[in-house]
Amino acid sequence: MAESIHVKLPDGSVKEVSKGTTALDVAKLISLRLADAALVAKTNGDLIDLTKPLEKDTDLRLLTDKDPEALEVYRHSSAHLLAAAVLELFPETKLDTARPPKADSFTTFTGPLHSLRKT
Repeated sequence: MAESIHVKLPDGSVKEVSKGTTALDVAKLISLRLADAALVAKTNGDLIDLTKPLEKDTDLRLLTDKDPEALEVYRHSSAHLLAAAVLELFPETKLDTARPPKADSFTTFTGPLHSLRKT
């Protein structure tokens, strides 16, 4: 039998799962709706991807769009996806690293994107 670990949830309950189980797997054990809504997990105070294997006993929180920390992660990841898409569609475009984005702004670019403006 696989080695097991204990995952303590915010309500104080403890799930015994196999070592290597992911936070998403734990979410599915609780509720499929929670698994669908979860954006990121927090284990022992650290944010982790839902698909990262859990290797030892841990405290686990599953964060949804109702959690400000999860929205921060979601927005950050979305900014990376946006930047990757722009750079793939317009390879001559550069990320503007001289002006890092503020918390309430998006990634900035330099290059020929101005040619997309309607006249």
